[in-house]
Amino acid sequence: MTAHDVIIRPVISEESMDGIARGRYTFIVRPDATKTDIKRAVEEAFKVKVVSVNTLRTHGKRRRMGRYEGRTPDQKKAVVKLAPGSKIEFFEGLV
Repeated sequence: MTAHDVIIRPVISEESMDGIARGRYTFIVRPDATKTDIKRAVEEAFKVKVVSVNTLRTHGKRRRMGRYEGRTPDQKKAVVKLAPGSKIEFFEGLV
């Protein structure tokens, strides 16, 4: 798997934006990706030093459109902590 196969997209929310000030960046990743895979992918894609990776799984919610019911997909999030002094330039315009 390449770095772009592991990282699906960044999470842009109030909570994740607050984490950027502390050097923590949040991404949606592949459900079968391990912490080691995520660390390598972030280091390769953004040329930064990763200190730690925390992961969590979110289960999809039930949604309705009239009489039809479905589910949003399950996801896996990764919160990546970078070494002091490292930052990802992609997020700098958003903060």
